[in-house]
Amino acid sequence: MIAERPPFHLSLGGSDLHLGSRPHLMGILNVTPDSFWDGGRFSSRQAAVHRAQEMIYEGADIIDIGGESTRPAGPYGKGAPAISVDEEIRRTIPVVEAVCALGIPVSIDTTKAEVARQAVSAGARIINDVSALRFDPEMASVVAESDASVVLMHMQGTPQTMQKAPHYQDIVLEISEFLQKQAEVAVGAGVRADRILLDPGLGFGKAISHNFEIVARLAEFHPLGHPLLVGASRKGFTGHPLRLPPEERLEGSLGVLSLCAERGAHLFRVHDVAASHRLLTVVESVRESASGKSS
Repeated sequence: MIAERPPFHLSLGGSDLHLGSRPHLMGILNVTPDSFWDGGRFSSRQAAVHRAQEMIYEGADIIDIGGESTRPAGPYGKGAPAISVDEEIRRTIPVVEAVCALGIPVSIDTTKAEVARQAVSAGARIINDVSALRFDPEMASVVAESDASVVLMHMQGTPQTMQKAPHYQDIVLEISEFLQKQAEVAVGAGVRADRILLDPGLGFGKAISHNFEIVARLAEFHPLGHPLLVGASRKGFTGHPLRLPPEERLEGSLGVLSLCAERGAHLFRVHDVAASHRLLTVVESVRESASGKSS
């Protein structure tokens, strides 16, 4: 299934992105000690900046910096504990400042309004909120008062409870209704529509089968009228068919990436930037051939 990728202009306050002409990559930079895949490897400012430079060289269009893990409890470890606002600021803001100096758009992965406010002041141009503005009552106003864009992600429950028997009647319909509602909340708070991205939240409050159904039906989210971001990188469902741990989930992650690209996703949040860039280059050649654009 090759679905159209609707074009969008994403306002980033001077470093705008034209989404739709090609897939874009958001490289994951976790400055945490406990993320499920790369926890601790980039927790120092020097290591984080070096990794950002690597990802830019490998083809990243955006660097997404996160200071608090949302890892759920599962067979490979306990769920990640919550941290304070001050600790998250300590971990992230010096890295945001340093990576912004590299000249690439930076996203801050946070649910805390004060972290987002300081990250935007430090140069971040996207606020990636896995709670879709729900966890902090000040987040919507922080986004509205800034010139940053915002990612609104669907999650059933909280990071601590989301994997306890998630249930849906029609998962795509329910996620669509949630995302539409939260987009309306954002617009009502003063956020321009061209600053909103939507993420169906693979792995957040979903059973294994739910994730596969979202991927299969991803094109059904396009009528919501906003760019689609997907994040499947090394998540549990990508290794589930073969019962693989995170370090062995690259092929599964790339397979899901390919399917989401075929279904018209705009932006891909990934750990493995070089491999993802190569895969998407090939997938895009197939898309162009199917549309008659190839020479």
